[in-house]
Amino acid sequence: MSEMLSCDVLIEAGHVVPIEPHGVVLDDHAVAVRDGVIVDLLPTAEARAKYAAKETVSRPDAVLMPGLVNAHTHNPMTLLRGIADDLPLMTWLQQHIWPAEGRVMSPEYVRDGVTLAIAEMLRGGTTCCNENYFFPDVQAQTYHRFGFRAMVGLPVIDFPTAWAKTDDEYFERAGEVHDQWRDDPFIGTAFAPHAPYTVSDASFERLRMLSDQLDIPVHLHTHETAQEVEDSLKLHGQRPLARLDRLGVVNDRLIAVHMTQLTDSEIRLCADRGVSVVHCPESNLKLASGFCPVEKLHRAGVNVAIGTDGAASNNDLDMFGETRTAALLAKAVANDAAAFDAATALRAATLGSARALGWGDRIGSIEAGKQADLVLVDLSPIETQPLFHVLSQLAYACGRQQVSDVWIAGRRKLADRQLVDMDIDAIRANARQWRERIGAQ
Repeated sequence: MSEMLSCDVLIEAGHVVPIEPHGVVLDDHAVAVRDGVIVDLLPTAEARAKYAAKETVSRPDAVLMPGLVNAHTHNPMTLLRGIADDLPLMTWLQQHIWPAEGRVMSPEYVRDGVTLAIAEMLRGGTTCCNENYFFPDVQAQTYHRFGFRAMVGLPVIDFPTAWAKTDDEYFERAGEVHDQWRDDPFIGTAFAPHAPYTVSDASFERLRMLSDQLDIPVHLHTHETAQEVEDSLKLHGQRPLARLDRLGVVNDRLIAVHMTQLTDSEIRLCADRGVSVVHCPESNLKLASGFCPVEKLHRAGVNVAIGTDGAASNNDLDMFGETRTAALLAKAVANDAAAFDAATALRAATLGSARALGWGDRIGSIEAGKQADLVLVDLSPIETQPLFHVLSQLAYACGRQQVSDVWIAGRRKLADRQLVDMDIDAIRANARQWRERIGAQ
């Protein structure tokens, strides 16, 4: 008999959804992890014969799947959850959110908001996020401290903030943060120009040149509302995407968020250029911003990702809920019950989001050689019984509270619903003191 191979952890599950190949469910399979990397995916009986594991986690009633990747977040804003609701985008932003942020914006606020968000994301099966907010240096430090995978946005906006006062300062500070984190295995950087209506042509041209040089993405809200498109036509004589194309930004590094206002020719342009589109259905619904035509984008060959947006406009960071909403809304928008099916929606929330970040070779599916960012979802509760189709249950029936265990790079972050290295009582108490501070302003 051949000698057994060693691994750090062997995760046995009733079902494994690897995402790649598409739409596949493997029953009674196990994943072997060594040094934070997936080394094997094979039937459980074979795994037990082949691997001597330091730790074995056996979940016969659970599904093992890749960690969810939240492709668009403003996680410090978790501390503003519920502060202003039931308002259109610009009223919400200009009269409520920006004034509130102006009062509290600080490194401490960003650190504590990110910490609260990490706890919420881990409990909901999210192992990576694409962040878009101020003080990216503090964000990066906080994500790194907790071993959470994050793409940190380097803000560019046409007015002074607590982070930077001038165009030059935004770019200088962006360069400093990028340099500090460029070799980190968990932290990436992307340029995060706020939106076409808050960033000048000169700044877009400058960040496109730097994006090319540094080989990092550009993470941008665009075509979010009909008003944005109208204003762009008045101001620039072009729709936002045409203007961005003129400035050289429409390419395979562009992460275009929201995209509720699209013509067929704009969809073809995104497909031709390799643009990734992040669909944030719940935020778009809540702010009445419009409907992203995800089925048209998907059929055209555009990479579709899913994001929650910030907790101030959603109001949660629940990627299972977001994926379900995305799948349901896509059917209504396309007038086609077969549109954006369960397997496609789950793929968008994992590998599609990973590819949007440029990390599709690293995370987003369960394949040998990829990082062991893994999630177990318990399907034994009555809410997900009886079990006919695993993918259907994950997309349409299960809730984030059914996530039992989470690993990032092979390190356990959630064990039997308990956060491993975070003090949930302290995080809750800290959120309450922020409520007092923000509410007292």
